[in-house]
Amino acid sequence: MTSEHLTRFHGLPVFTFPEAGDPETAELPAPGSVAWRLDALWHDDRPFASLWREFLGAVDSAQVRALVIGPWWHDEYTDLDEVLEPLVADADRFPELRALFLADVVGEECEISWIQLGDITPVLNAFPLLEKLTTRGGENLVLQPVRHEALRVLRCESGGLPPEFVRAVGACDFPALDHLELWLGTSWYGGDSQLPDVMPILEGGARFPRLRHLGLQNSDIQDEIATAVAGAPIVAQLESLTLSMGVLSDEGAAALLTGQPLTHLRQLDLCHHFLSDPMMQRLRSALEPHSVEVDLSFRHMAGHVGGRYVAVGE
Repeated sequence: MTSEHLTRFHGLPVFTFPEAGDPETAELPAPGSVAWRLDALWHDDRPFASLWREFLGAVDSAQVRALVIGPWWHDEYTDLDEVLEPLVADADRFPELRALFLADVVGEECEISWIQLGDITPVLNAFPLLEKLTTRGGENLVLQPVRHEALRVLRCESGGLPPEFVRAVGACDFPALDHLELWLGTSWYGGDSQLPDVMPILEGGARFPRLRHLGLQNSDIQDEIATAVAGAPIVAQLESLTLSMGVLSDEGAAALLTGQPLTHLRQLDLCHHFLSDPMMQRLRSALEPHSVEVDLSFRHMAGHVGGRYVAVGE
């Protein structure tokens, strides 16, 4: 899990909305010039509801292009509903909102597997022009199958993504989606997805006609996913493919090499893996002459104590 908060989002510098009375409050940036970050942590007298009202009172939300939600609790961990409810209720006040990051939370504030999320379907319904949605955490993360015409980027960081959520993504209609990234996680933290849960995504079809980047990563079943990818219809339309952060071994890499051609890709990211030296060389020899950038950094040894492990769990 990352140890630093976002500094840029949606091409904009991130600016944390200051406390009432802070000198910065009197000199706020132009509403559309930054990604506004809201953080209620450590402020017992400023719960998120109060922070939200202060923000709406001080900033012309009609010009806000990007929102970043930091920790919303101030004492005990609570679920994301106390953020989602006012956000959806006030959606009409954000006609220019195009990017939303839910849970810009670092390890010292809350471990990624402990972040309590919620049902994000109402957000997609309330913001039909939203182009980018990023979530961090997996606990209680819910999505109902939905059609959204504008969403271009869906990125879900998690140490354990619920399989129900993964299936829901595969059942959605995202005609504009260009970038899909799912950190599936480990079964130790709720990442119980099996291959049938991800197959609707790999089959692609009319649900994701513009998808150019696919990331199915940080998984306990990385070999099985790689084997399925080797014959997946959606691969032909991709420009980049990420199977990083998981427990990929020579078995999965061999399947990639014996499956459909990957030479049309610009990039194949296998960072954080458990491949042997000969297999790494086979991948480079097969793909790099075709100008495919192959990321094989952070190689780990499969025989170490504890076996293979994902990059992000707890």
